[in-house]
Amino acid sequence: MTVNCVRPLSILTLTALLWSQAAGAASTVTIGGKSVELPDDVAEEHQKLIDNIGIYDDPELDAYVRQVGERLLRDSDITKPTFSFTLLDSPDINAFALPGGLIYVNRGLLAYLDTEAELAGVLAHEIGHITERHHSRRKTASLTSKVAAVSAYILTGSGDVYDAASMYGAEIISGFGRDMELEADSAGAEYLHQTGYDVDSMLSVIGVLKDQEQYRRVQAKASGKPSGTYHGLYASHPRNDLRLRTVIRAANDLDIEEMPENPEIPGEYRRQTEGLVYGASAAAQSDPNRFYHNKLNFTFAHPPGWTVQQGSREIVAASADGTQTLTIGLARIDASQDTEASLIAGAQGEMSEVEALEQYGLNGATAVASSGSQSVRLAVIDHNYRFLFEGEAANLAEADAEFRTIIDSFRPLTSKEKVTGTSHTLHYIQVPRGATFASLASSVKLPDAENQLRLINGYYPTGEPRTGDWVKVIR
Repeated sequence: MTVNCVRPLSILTLTALLWSQAAGAASTVTIGGKSVELPDDVAEEHQKLIDNIGIYDDPELDAYVRQVGERLLRDSDITKPTFSFTLLDSPDINAFALPGGLIYVNRGLLAYLDTEAELAGVLAHEIGHITERHHSRRKTASLTSKVAAVSAYILTGSGDVYDAASMYGAEIISGFGRDMELEADSAGAEYLHQTGYDVDSMLSVIGVLKDQEQYRRVQAKASGKPSGTYHGLYASHPRNDLRLRTVIRAANDLDIEEMPENPEIPGEYRRQTEGLVYGASAAAQSDPNRFYHNKLNFTFAHPPGWTVQQGSREIVAASADGTQTLTIGLARIDASQDTEASLIAGAQGEMSEVEALEQYGLNGATAVASSGSQSVRLAVIDHNYRFLFEGEAANLAEADAEFRTIIDSFRPLTSKEKVTGTSHTLHYIQVPRGATFASLASSVKLPDAENQLRLINGYYPTGEPRTGDWVKVIR
């Protein structure tokens, strides 16, 4: 039951980060206040997720997710490895595990769940992937392509890039495969039962994801595009999967001497997710010392106190007193000239300190050009276009570190930083008399708002709430 779903406009199958635990150097990282020792490659992937997607800034909700996961471990007597649970600031409807006990839940998934038991079902399934040693049992032949696809998604935020990189083989796009998914379901169902949660909640999560699949199919048909329903869970779990139902029935029949009480506090999941960010991150572009350009998909850091002015032909970053300026222009890439040749061809004066740039997947070159007593810092970086940098100051030696701050930090926007719309938040209300999803959606400034409300409330494609029912709304 890998929660490997889609948001309406793109596909993210991060469960493809399936790294083998080959012997080698280890790193100690701190996750959720715990020190965890991990193979270097896994620690690197964890840090990449944190740097490029980010942790959702809600300590209470983060602690709640962790508490549910740790309860499953405790009541199921799972002591190894040292598990961690991380809530990521991603709108994608997904949860996944990395080797060594690292489990991640995207905040986007929480908006579509209704109960703590459903959250526990998601976590129990991911725990099952770890305890059944699925990462080490998988074939590793396709990992290179998988990692390239995931890295492309994290860097560009493009579901299209991810799909293109993933479609070269069924092994790349099928997660762990049907048998391993059912093994994780079986283990997860047992953990739920031992903890006192309703094991049927695993089926409820399948329903949530299948509604998303159906919605995506309808949207794709209307736009004439492929629906992409070959991904992960969709291929592994039909809504009425008989094998899955058999697994769950077996867990319900387990003979436990002292059956634990259901640990769920009525209304607690609703309280914890009230005000949850829905869609684009509220903190997508919050760094005051960075400039972000959405249309051209780039960002750079600038020294504190500097201002950045965007014109129709160039961008000018300037120090507070105006004595140091760096101008960024744009040109088409000339395939006959690499960045260094282009830099030299466009410069005036004597060139020195010529240096190749390789940063964030981009190639470029930088140098100092001097004519008489005047020296300027030049750079060229290719990113869909050829970006031309020129830093001027009365004393280049004093200003050059500031110019390099901007040049060396130039990179594409990460998926976390991309702004695709206004941030919204999720809230709970009791349905007023006579209200319908159409009337509730009338004030929501989202595309296809009625269907978005239906999806987060489990009413897609039809049905209406009853007066007095608790439902989720988006503001």
